[in-house]
Amino acid sequence: MEFVTIFWIVAMVALILIELFTTNLTTIWFACGACVAVFASVFFPNGIAAQIVVFVAVSAVLVLLTRPLSRKLTSSKAVRTNFDRVIGKKAVVSERIDNLNASGQVRVMGQVWSARAEEDGAVFDIGEIVIVDKIEGVKLIVLGENSAKYAEEPLLINCEL
Repeated sequence: MEFVTIFWIVAMVALILIELFTTNLTTIWFACGACVAVFASVFFPNGIAAQIVVFVAVSAVLVLLTRPLSRKLTSSKAVRTNFDRVIGKKAVVSERIDNLNASGQVRVMGQVWSARAEEDGAVFDIGEIVIVDKIEGVKLIVLGENSAKYAEEPLLINCEL
């Protein structure tokens, strides 16, 4: 076997191995180009330039023709669940929020959520109004109603308790 043929085989195997560790179908097209270059090296053992042209041409054609399709098939579309609509809403504390005791619940938009205070030392008692700042996992992170973060900008929210 010629050195050039071995080179293309090693390149093909390396590109396939790289593809195994990635998920976006990037190097598989170049592995196919290297595979065709292996055959070119058998038919044209001294034509290194022709082998490179074959590799580049086959890889480019495969990328241009199949990349849009593979991108469509492998793209993960985020499923909208509308849970983020509670961010910025006012909520009523239904169970005392105390991060040190890992306790707290709020009622917002008719639903009860586990809640934690943004600041570790903050404690909110039952009946207090808080504002949902963000969501971490299945817990709402809340701020006091008079928080400086929301004091600067007017709250244009619908309070559905």
